[in-house]
Amino acid sequence: MKTLRLQIVTPEGVAYSDDVELVGLRSVEGRIGILPHHTRLMTQMLPGEMLVRKNGRDEFLAVGEGLVDVTGEQVSIATDMAVAAESIDEAKAEEARRRAEARLSDKISDEELASVNASLARSLAQLHVKRRRRH
Repeated sequence: MKTLRLQIVTPEGVAYSDDVELVGLRSVEGRIGILPHHTRLMTQMLPGEMLVRKNGRDEFLAVGEGLVDVTGEQVSIATDMAVAAESIDEAKAEEARRRAEARLSDKISDEELASVNASLARSLAQLHVKRRRRH
């Protein structure tokens, strides 16, 4: 089975680094699937669910906004968040969502609004992945 190297880096460090068969993610162009020998691509990743197929098994991660750089043999992603489905604390993610939504009702600057919206998107991505994988 042909593979490509997936490396995901967050501000905390390397969140994922392994050889995989497929990467599926949401980009500004829509949902994309990346296989070995994919054409060169650079795109912006949107918050949501990422699928990683490794050894014939699907793994899921909640990811934030980021940049994706694809070569034929490697996918490099720089993002503000990457959490494996099994590592998501649903209660903490729900609390973060509630705080962000409450903050949106306050009168805040454009800069604060962008930060709160990003926090809300990260929380919603985690909740989506955790709840979808639970069923």
